[in-house]
Amino acid sequence: MASHGRKAENNPLTVGVDDSDPEAPLLRVAGDLAFTTAAPLRAAVDRLLAGRPSAIVFDFGELLFIDSTGLSVIVHAWREGQRSGTVVRLRSTPRFLTTILDMTGVTGLLDRPLPAARADQPDRASAATGPTTSA
Repeated sequence: MASHGRKAENNPLTVGVDDSDPEAPLLRVAGDLAFTTAAPLRAAVDRLLAGRPSAIVFDFGELLFIDSTGLSVIVHAWREGQRSGTVVRLRSTPRFLTTILDMTGVTGLLDRPLPAARADQPDRASAATGPTTSA
C-alpha cells in the first residue's frame, strides 16, 4: 500500500469535521492514515456515530497514504453504521485508495444496503414523516 522508498507517516494526518448537516456530517481526511495516526479519525467517527446520523461522508481528496490500520477505520465506520442505521459514503477518493478498496472487498461492503430496521429502533422515514394512518 505504500510506495517503495517512501516512509509511512511522512505527512501528519489531519481530520476536519463539518457537522453543519447533522444528518450527514463530513470528515475531511488529509495526509497519512496509518497505524500511528489513525486514532484521531477513529475517535471522530465514533463521536459522529453516537449522534446516529443518516450518513457519514468521508472526503479523502487530500489523503496521501493509507495502511491496513487506516483501512480498518473505514471498515469500523461501516460496521458500526450498519448497527446504528448510518450509511458510510466516500468522496474524492484517490486512485490508490479506490484500488485498495476494490482489492480488499471494502467497496462491496460499502455498497451493501443497511439492514432492515430492528424492532427496538425507530424507523427514520416514519419518524421524519410522522405516523401513517390506514383507512
